[in-house]
Amino acid sequence: MSKSFRSPGLVLGALAAVATLSACAGGSKNKADTQYVARDVSTLYNSAKYRLDRGQYKLAAALFDEVERQHPYSPWARRAQLMSAFSYYMNQDYTEAVSAAQRFLAIHPGNKDAPYAFYLISLCYYEQIADVTRDQKITQQAKDALGELIRRYPESRYAADARLKLDLVNDHLAGKEMEVGRFYQRRGQWIAATIRFRNVIDQYQTTTHTPEALERLVESYLALGLPEEAKKAAAVLGANYPGSKWYQHAHKLMREHAPGA
Repeated sequence: MSKSFRSPGLVLGALAAVATLSACAGGSKNKADTQYVARDVSTLYNSAKYRLDRGQYKLAAALFDEVERQHPYSPWARRAQLMSAFSYYMNQDYTEAVSAAQRFLAIHPGNKDAPYAFYLISLCYYEQIADVTRDQKITQQAKDALGELIRRYPESRYAADARLKLDLVNDHLAGKEMEVGRFYQRRGQWIAATIRFRNVIDQYQTTTHTPEALERLVESYLALGLPEEAKKAAAVLGANYPGSKWYQHAHKLMREHAPGA
């Protein structure tokens, strides 16, 4: 899955209410920055923000974490938690980003920035989605996280983008089902193939894979000696995708192998 959120525009715009403090320049070396030295909260926070603005995401995350450690009861700690999650995300440390965002939600579940924390979690999973030939656990986690965001905050500024991403995630999961179904077809395991193609139609019917899934069902049912079931799948295909190449294939198969069905 291509990186869809690397541009700072939407993310940083969304964090405007969180990170409103001006950055201050720091001349210390990275090691000195992260050493435990008691510092006032504004100096520490601004030092972290300075590093974030300059693309030093790992160091920025460590410094935001330090804000929380040194000043856990300060209002700055709440902002630092979310900024830490964002910094880890930008550094592609997705596990740490999810952990930081979840910690923010556990401590501040009703905070006005909770929708963004949910959005950040879903992005961390979304950007790790692998191609359909690999395990899809992360893809399912992305689907669950996006769905949770939409369910909890349907009117938030992040919901529209989450819905678009959820469509892509569903298409990806449907693609995995199709890949496995085609594999079973090649091995002549028609029942197993049928189950996979039915999953696409039942669970991912709005995806781009549905026409092929219906045509593959026609093939599988005919191979199983179930011409009436093949006829039903072909009828659904013809009703919904009459001009597709998949319907043409299915129609030809029905004429050749089940003319009386």
